[in-house]
Amino acid sequence: MIRNNRHKYSVSAMCDVLQLPRSTYYYEAKIRDDQEEEELTELIIDIFKKNRSVYGQRKIKKEIHKKGGQVSRRRIGRIMKEQGLVSKYTIAQFKPKKTTVNASKIGNTLNREFDQDEALKVIVSDLTYVRVQQKWHYVCVLVDLYNREIIGHSAGPYKDAALVQHAFATVKYNLNCLELFHTDRGSEFKNKPIDEALETFGIDRSLSNKGTPYDNAVAEATFKTIKTEFVYGSVFSSQEELNLELFDYVNWFNNIRIHGSLDYLTPTEYKRKHQVEISTL
Repeated sequence: MIRNNRHKYSVSAMCDVLQLPRSTYYYEAKIRDDQEEEELTELIIDIFKKNRSVYGQRKIKKEIHKKGGQVSRRRIGRIMKEQGLVSKYTIAQFKPKKTTVNASKIGNTLNREFDQDEALKVIVSDLTYVRVQQKWHYVCVLVDLYNREIIGHSAGPYKDAALVQHAFATVKYNLNCLELFHTDRGSEFKNKPIDEALETFGIDRSLSNKGTPYDNAVAEATFKTIKTEFVYGSVFSSQEELNLELFDYVNWFNNIRIHGSLDYLTPTEYKRKHQVEISTL
């Protein structure tokens, strides 16, 4: 009663009316506050660890809100600091050297139109590196601009066109639905079998302008995320282990990880919500 009416009356006045020693009230209030702090700390630790130690204050706050709780980012930050919870995003990343440039005359059809209103209309791609024992292996992903879903992925010891082909082979959707495939001018995307496959499924090609990474900004941002959340600090014992861990990461990325660019929904939730909205029109 006293706790619920503190905004109206003084604690001392209410204690006098209820004939309750103020020391008793403050003692019980401290116990409640300590219990609440302990429960909140356990919840923050649980959210942080279940999401690969990558969530910061903003996303943890969103997850707590989904569970019906309200807590400030400052308080979350304080608890994270006390518990030694440091997001991987606070650590600088190493940038590898660029490969040779694809000098194809194909232009930038996408023209930085990254916000797409149709699923599978535009797919972007890029490659990054990962450590397997003492050697570099590579990861390729295909990203749907509509909801940032990773629709295809592959990993292997060579940074070449075969890696891109393997990523397309994992796509669970009908490739005839794809309209445009956009990448940078890395030489791994210049390959006759890839061009023939795209032609077979009626998929148009688009290439970033030379030396202009912003033309493929979504793929660049996605790989910055992958490097931070999946690659950093990881050394895989074998290609098989890398394949399994990448599969698990992609599943988490698409179905569990909330994305700020999607109003803190997962790619799967975003697609489901949008499809529901369309069906009601």
